[in-house]
Amino acid sequence: MAAVPPDDRKRVFRFAVYEADLASGELRKSGVRIRLHEQAFQVLTALLERPGEIVTREELSQKLWPADTFVDFDHGLNTVINKLREALGDSASNPRFIETLARRGYRFVAPVELTPSPGAAALSSTQQSSPARSPSASILTTADEVPRVQRRYLSVLFLLIQFMYLSFYISALARFRQLDSIVEQAFPHPAWIINLTLISALVGLPIRLYLISAVIFGIKNFSQKFRKIFLMIFVLDEIWSLAPLLLAPQIGIGLALAATAALVYVPFSQRSLLLMGERSGEM
Repeated sequence: MAAVPPDDRKRVFRFAVYEADLASGELRKSGVRIRLHEQAFQVLTALLERPGEIVTREELSQKLWPADTFVDFDHGLNTVINKLREALGDSASNPRFIETLARRGYRFVAPVELTPSPGAAALSSTQQSSPARSPSASILTTADEVPRVQRRYLSVLFLLIQFMYLSFYISALARFRQLDSIVEQAFPHPAWIINLTLISALVGLPIRLYLISAVIFGIKNFSQKFRKIFLMIFVLDEIWSLAPLLLAPQIGIGLALAATAALVYVPFSQRSLLLMGERSGEM
């Protein structure tokens, strides 16, 4: 197999949310580095150099092992391909990236974009200052850190959360006069609380309907779309996590605080559910 030209070593292959940097030998997903064995990265590079073309098993074996190496090439190559697919969240039965052609080789089927690399020296500072590697990227869970779970389980849990919030909004709007009375008794300046409740419920309704329909109809790349609006959903959900405090006179302050603490975590649980689906290649 022909060597990569020097100019191409300074470039980055981009596909879906992934990028393979030839200069640093790194695979990144949404800006976050994914651990990948050197041989798996070599196979990925070989496939990305010829997207849509068949790269034979013989070509890949020659790239990975010298001619005088004593190794079970078929078993070794299968192991490398499986590790690569695992890193990409791909599967042989339903390939998004790497298609297997029986007894012939493999083909990269996703669109590939080749862009200039900032260079190995600039990479370190880019990882520190780039929005893709913001502090939240290192604090929040990433797809490679969660287990693979079947879509039907994830969908049911995710939908239950959306219906819970939907019931909050509808209940608050339907019993708005009673809510107004409760807030007036509990707080000295209730106007801003009433306005915030009304506005957040009206904003939350279409968002929940979108999330519900997206899961039911299986919108493509839904997990990525959710992460783009996660900050807005996070703020909305944290506002409604305080709702049990309004019922403290009826249910007691202890139970109200416990319910609030549980609701504070819910936006993160939604994100984790979708990451599990993304890792399984199903969301």
